[in-house]
Amino acid sequence: MFTRPFSKAIALGHAVLTVVLGSTVLLSQVLLSQVLLSQTPPAASKLPAGLEFPVNMRQTVAAGKTPVGTKVQAKLTVATLVGGVVVPQHAILSGEVTESVAKSATNPSRLAIRMDSAQWTNGSAPIKVYLTAWYYPVATPADQDLSSGLPDAGNNPKLRTGGVYPGMRNPTSPPFSGSDTGPAPASDISKHRVLMKNVESTRNSDGAVTLTSKRFNIKLDKTTTYVLATGDLARGPG
Repeated sequence: MFTRPFSKAIALGHAVLTVVLGSTVLLSQVLLSQVLLSQTPPAASKLPAGLEFPVNMRQTVAAGKTPVGTKVQAKLTVATLVGGVVVPQHAILSGEVTESVAKSATNPSRLAIRMDSAQWTNGSAPIKVYLTAWYYPVATPADQDLSSGLPDAGNNPKLRTGGVYPGMRNPTSPPFSGSDTGPAPASDISKHRVLMKNVESTRNSDGAVTLTSKRFNIKLDKTTTYVLATGDLARGPG
């Protein structure tokens, strides 16, 4: 006489247990998803157009010699506000060489670098900026001819070597000096950026910037203050 009620109780217990187990599995999946999302690095936010990062490269880079995919770093010379976060002076920007082609008889040299992140002592930030054709020259006396954006080779025989570094830190050093004395003090750097001589830039469909030169193989040294930006910058004073 108790068989039927007892069977119903067992069936009800199984149903309740199934619901409880199902809820537990669902809750576990939700919690796991939240943990995974919290561990996923934030995507680089879209930076304002015209935002620039003056930097010194931490290694030399040469078109046609430095392979595509080579990891590169640069040190920020001026604190920069990025999406409400201050990226401090001396922060390290990391990225890679995305194009590197030596000059040939018929084609120009090509060089492109993309930086993807910035790290400093107490923080980091995802970014996406590119090497541009701009740099900050060393401040020189008022009578120095800087109309081309480079030291006056006519008044300095040491600069008549046809060097391939587009703007060196020390105007009295030959372009191939390869000096690794470190970045110039801020007081030595001009307040206005200028274009590299005989270097052109193009912006690709994906937003990347590529530098080209029909005159020489583009090289970056470790002393010049180059400009990284979200895209090619407009002409005019920096």
